[in-house]
Amino acid sequence: QVQLVESGGGLVQAGGSLRLSCAASGSIFSIYYMGWFRQAPGKEREFVAAIRWSGSSTYFADSAKGRFTISGDNAKNTVYLQMNSLKPEDTAVYYCAAQKRGVGRYDQWGQGTQVTVSS
Repeated sequence: QVQLVESGGGLVQAGGSLRLSCAASGSIFSIYYMGWFRQAPGKEREFVAAIRWSGSSTYFADSAKGRFTISGDNAKNTVYLQMNSLKPEDTAVYYCAAQKRGVGRYDQWGQGTQVTVSS
């Protein structure tokens, strides 16, 4: 199993920035991809960004392209989501997730961190 703990959420004005962190522990060796998802009130959870754990391949939702970056620090077993030019529609609970090798889906989840963007 992989344990994930997010941090860095908060309240920010539109146009501001936040950096989310996700610290992983447990069976780190089994991680293939790390991703960020978000869920706004009344909406389904949606993909935001992902990074291959060993390597630099990154992937972004259209809503995140050009504003968000994802990076990883394997020495700290931590993944970051830098969010710039935030908009009120970015308000959501942000979840970190891990996809283990051979699983094909994200099946390890953190508890989530609230991001609120005021207009």
